[in-house]
Amino acid sequence: MKHLMKPLYLARLGAFALTLVVPFVSQIPVINLGSNTGTAVAQNNRKEAVKLRLEGEKQVKSQDNQGRTKVTWQALTGKVQPGDVVRYTLIAENQSDRQIKNLVLNGPVPRGTVLVLQSVQAPDNTQISYSIDGGKSFAANPTITVKLPNGKSETKPAPATAYTHIRVQVPSVSAKSTVKATYQTQVQ
Repeated sequence: MKHLMKPLYLARLGAFALTLVVPFVSQIPVINLGSNTGTAVAQNNRKEAVKLRLEGEKQVKSQDNQGRTKVTWQALTGKVQPGDVVRYTLIAENQSDRQIKNLVLNGPVPRGTVLVLQSVQAPDNTQISYSIDGGKSFAANPTITVKLPNGKSETKPAPATAYTHIRVQVPSVSAKSTVKATYQTQVQ
């Protein structure tokens, strides 16, 4: 009997193409692109405009004439299947005439997907951290506590399946410039 896989629709993955212009209203800009809801929050002391986008692309593998695997990326078209890899790009465009300091971008790891560890690409001066508790706290290397058969507890690196969000902290964004960071997830 053939096992059929159900397609996973993008609505279940959260926002895949989101564009917002957000004026900042507190000291440290924090931009939260979703918690699988497609919402964004930005905060800063000055009235500055930042255009935010979260874009998604599906990985497509093919073979060239010499049998080598070629990887390309296509815009999401509405369905993904288990095993598909989706690359998300967090984009923050500083549309103001001023530098923005300490910009923080939070991106979701949508339900039904697992973060591809070591897939984050961001500018060199950024700090990357991850959440395993729905975005409540972040750490560069999240850990979990595991109870051993002898009753003792041991701290271990959190598995990829536990990751719920990624955070990109950018020390500064020049006026009229753009910052991009990408990460990949795999559909379960």
